[in-house]
Amino acid sequence: MSTTKTSIRVGHSPDPDDAFMFHALANQKIETGVYDFQHELVDIETLNRRAFSGDLELTAVSLHAYAHLTDKYMLCPCGASMGDGYGPMVIAKHAYCLKDLRRMTIAVPGMLTTAYLALRLCLEVDFKHVIVPFDEIIAAVEQGEYKGQKIDAGLIIHEGQLTYADRGLTLIVDTGKWWLESTGLPLPLGANAIRKDLGGAVIGDVNRLLKQSIQYGLDHRDEALEYALQYGRDLNRMRADRFVGMYVNHWTLDFGPRGREAVTALLARGHAAGVIPKKIVPEFVEA
Repeated sequence: MSTTKTSIRVGHSPDPDDAFMFHALANQKIETGVYDFQHELVDIETLNRRAFSGDLELTAVSLHAYAHLTDKYMLCPCGASMGDGYGPMVIAKHAYCLKDLRRMTIAVPGMLTTAYLALRLCLEVDFKHVIVPFDEIIAAVEQGEYKGQKIDAGLIIHEGQLTYADRGLTLIVDTGKWWLESTGLPLPLGANAIRKDLGGAVIGDVNRLLKQSIQYGLDHRDEALEYALQYGRDLNRMRADRFVGMYVNHWTLDFGPRGREAVTALLARGHAAGVIPKKIVPEFVEA
């Protein structure tokens, strides 16, 4: 007798770390029981915007975006992307200091990204920016413009953090390093958020399966990396392995007390700076 499965639509970024994390679920490497996971690969800022309508049951979100979504979503304790002394970077064709950046026009991957929030906190001003798709920012910096708009520097995320120097570009500031020096904490960039209206039983099951998928990738690293490589723009296997290691690790299995403290600190500082409209206490699924 056939059993109707419960559909869980999953949104995540088309980059190596998310692909590595979701390999087991996407390729039926683990038993999912009554759940049918359907994957949608979309850039993180699009996922952030889509989350406002709550159309996906499970979605990757920027921690900055989560601050605006607490009525609909709660955070899974697994699936985090943490920058432990590293993170989104500002790059340019020439060397500048932070004071210079405050008066420059910077290409950013989206207003709801944690990268934008971190840089806003770092610069302490509402800097001039142009929104550019994350995978076009390096080219925009090289060309000095994007669709007729002047670009002086770019805020890069994903694999661009490992490839910008190949293009002769210069690192101005690493927001993850700045955050660690400022707070003593890792920079919580992204998380997986699950819709609250699914109910406790489904939420618990989906969180458990997500953690199993992450653990499978870590336990079958070569296999999961081979799958992830197809999303590694300009990354060879060695760099892809390094990139995955940066963002799929012990933090990804569980935020832990220090990771949760980092999320709370980020949201509190964002509120104090006037970027996040209200004080947010993050809500995590009980594992």
